[in-house]
Amino acid sequence: MTTGLLIFAIFLAAAALMFFRLLPAMLALPLMAAAIAGIEVVTGRLAFEDLMRVVLADGSGRLTDAMVIVMLGGMLSRLMQKAGVAESIVHKGAELGGDNPWTVAIIMLGIATMLFTTVGGLGTVIMLGTIVLPILASMGVREHISAGILVLGVSLGGLLNAGNWTMYRSVFGLELTTVSQYALVLFAIGTVVAVGFVTVELWWSRALRVRPRALARAAAALAVIAAAGLALCAGVQNGLDLRALARMAVAVIGLAVAAAVAWRIATVRGRDTRVHWPAYAIPLVPLLLIVVYGVPFVPAFLAGLLYAMASTYRRGILNMTSRAVIEGTASVAPAVALMIGIGMLLSAILGPTAAGPGQYWYAGTPPGTKWPVLADMTPLLQAVTPTSWLGYVAVFTALGPLALYRGPLNVWGLGFGVGGVLLATGVPAAAVMGVLMSLGMIQGISDPTNTHNVWIANEVRMDVTTLMWRTLPYAWLMAMCGLVVSGRLFWGR
Repeated sequence: MTTGLLIFAIFLAAAALMFFRLLPAMLALPLMAAAIAGIEVVTGRLAFEDLMRVVLADGSGRLTDAMVIVMLGGMLSRLMQKAGVAESIVHKGAELGGDNPWTVAIIMLGIATMLFTTVGGLGTVIMLGTIVLPILASMGVREHISAGILVLGVSLGGLLNAGNWTMYRSVFGLELTTVSQYALVLFAIGTVVAVGFVTVELWWSRALRVRPRALARAAAALAVIAAAGLALCAGVQNGLDLRALARMAVAVIGLAVAAAVAWRIATVRGRDTRVHWPAYAIPLVPLLLIVVYGVPFVPAFLAGLLYAMASTYRRGILNMTSRAVIEGTASVAPAVALMIGIGMLLSAILGPTAAGPGQYWYAGTPPGTKWPVLADMTPLLQAVTPTSWLGYVAVFTALGPLALYRGPLNVWGLGFGVGGVLLATGVPAAAVMGVLMSLGMIQGISDPTNTHNVWIANEVRMDVTTLMWRTLPYAWLMAMCGLVVSGRLFWGR
C-alpha cells in the first residue's frame, strides 16, 4: 500500500509541475516513468535492468505505429499547404457563404473540420486563421465566436483524423472498427453542439439573421438528410449491406475523380499553380480508404500522399513533395517526442510489450505474475472506480476539467498513463477509450495551454482564459454526451 501511495504522489507532483508550467510534458513524462519504476527498484521488486530495458527501451518504441502515421500526416499536411489547396478551400467556402454571418460561420466551421481530418499542427492553424478570422470579422462575427469556430473545427477534425486513432489502438489493443465507430458517433454529437454554439452565440450577439428562404432551404435539407438516414436504417434492418453500398458509391465517384486527375496531368503546362477541384478531395482520401475499404493506416496515408501529388501536378512537383516530406516530419517532432514519453509511462505502469526489448521479463517470471507497479496501484484505484455505467458517466463528467492545464486526464499529459491504471482496475478497454476521447474534446477545444488556443486568442485580441470560459460549457456538454454513449455501449463488456 505504501508503494502505491508513493506512485500516486509522483503522479500528483508531475501534474503540478505541468500545471504550473515548471516542466514541459515531453520531459515530465519520461522522468515520471523512470521515477515510478525507480521506486520498485529501491523496494527490490524490480531490477535496474528492468528500468533500462522495459521502461526506457521498450517504452520508447511502444507507440511506433502512431509515430509513423503522425509523420505521414505531417507530410501530407505540408504538401497541401505548399500546393495552395488549403487556402483555396477556405476562399471557395467564403464565396459560397454570401453575406449571411451564420452561413459563412457554418461553412468556415465545416472547412476547418474537413482540413483537420488530415492536416495538423500550429502552422496549419496559423495559415487557416489568417484567412478565416478576417473573413468572419468582416461579417460582424464577434471575436470569441470566431475563435470558438476555429478551435471547434480543429477538434472536430481531429476526431476523424485517422492518425489519432492509432494511439487508442496501440495503447488499449482495440479493433479499428471499435475506435472508428465511436469516433464517428462522438463527431456527430460534436457537430450538433458546434452548430449550436454558432447559432446561440450569434443570437446573443445579435448577429443572427433569420431569412425565410434560407430557413426553408435549411429545413428542406434537414428533411432530406433525415429521410435518407431513416431509409438507410430501414435498409440495414432488412439486410442491406451498408458498407458494400458505401464501397460502391466511393468507387464510382473515385473513378470520375481519377479521370479528372488524369486529364489534368495530361493537359497541364509549366508551373500551373491553379488549384483544380479534384485536389479538394485530398483530406478525404486516407479517411475513406481506412473507414470504407479497411486499408491499413500506412498504405492509406501513402495513397493520400500520391493522390495529392497527382491532383496538384505541376512542374517541380517532386521537389515540392521532397520539401514537404522534410518540413512535415519536422513539424510533428514535438508530437513524436510526447509519444515517446507516453510509451515510457505506459511501460512503467503496464509492464513490457510481448515483442519488445522487455519481453524477457515474461519468460523470467511465473505465469500470471502482475507487473509490480500495476499490482501496487490496483487496490487503491479499485476503491474509487465506478461500479455502474451511470456512475461511470457521473464520475468522469465531474472530472472533466482535469483534462485542462495538462491535468491527469489530458491525453497529451498523463491521460494515457491514467488510462492504463484504469485498465488494471477492470474498466473495459473501450470504456477507457471513451473517457479519454470524450474528455479530449475539452482539452482540444478549451485548454489554455494548447499552442493553437494561445495563437488564436492573441490573433483576435482576447485573453486565452476568456476563450476557455466561452467554449468550456459546449466542450463539457460534448464530453458528457460522449460518456453517456460510451457507458451504454462499452460498460460491462
